[in-house]
Amino acid sequence: MYKNFDEIEFNLKRLKLEREIALEELKGLKHDVQQDLSPYNWMSSAFSAAKKYGMLYLIRKILK
Repeated sequence: MYKNFDEIEFNLKRLKLEREIALEELKGLKHDVQQDLSPYNWMSSAFSAAKKYGMLYLIRKILK
């Protein structure tokens, strides 16, 4: 499989870099999840849903 130690060292360095890249990607995903679950985002989503429901309620009242 390997012909010399240089090939082994090269492969180990490549694998180490791939691992570091994967860890950095996980850190980015963690940050994204934290932002998605922040109270501000929940409140804006709830406000948006309430606004849509309110508009539908007003339209129904006007049409009846």
